[in-house]
Amino acid sequence: MAKDYYIKNMVCDRCIKVLKDELFKANISLLDIELGRLRLDMNEKEQLSILTEILKRNGFALIASTEDKLTEQVKIELIKLLNVMPLEIDGKLSDFLADKLQKDYSKISKVFSITEGITIEKYFIKLKIEKVKELIQTPDYNFTEISQLLDYSNVNHLSKQFKSETGMSLSDYRDGQKNFRNPLDKIV
Repeated sequence: MAKDYYIKNMVCDRCIKVLKDELFKANISLLDIELGRLRLDMNEKEQLSILTEILKRNGFALIASTEDKLTEQVKIELIKLLNVMPLEIDGKLSDFLADKLQKDYSKISKVFSITEGITIEKYFIKLKIEKVKELIQTPDYNFTEISQLLDYSNVNHLSKQFKSETGMSLSDYRDGQKNFRNPLDKIV
């Protein structure tokens, strides 16, 4: 019987590959997969414990509550948004999420804040800072170009936000011997 399962911590294409491979090895029929969701055709009683073990072993988890599903959907939409450069949001972030999730933004925001203990806006800033770190580590862009790619009003705005989040300047981070990035599933 085909059923959707919502998965916590699926944040990249590598996550998808890992789960595809693991499900194939376990002989669980995968019908569809995307960030945060699997559609499986399986005998739920027999194979659910196998699925749970596969997820746990690889740093994922099943999501049961509707609040947690909504929160994970917000995270996934924001991660997907940052995967396309330059960042383009037509209008406000709140309108973007309300449109993508087909829900009232005030409900989305309230649920996210309660479940994660952080606002969506603050979470998105943290995601953007991780993207900045990633872009700094490649020699392709200077700070001004990075600020433009991520839709900052100017490089000073990016610089202040980066310093506020990391405690170091863009140059200090670039020149540091150890560049540290936080995994996207560990931001909150």
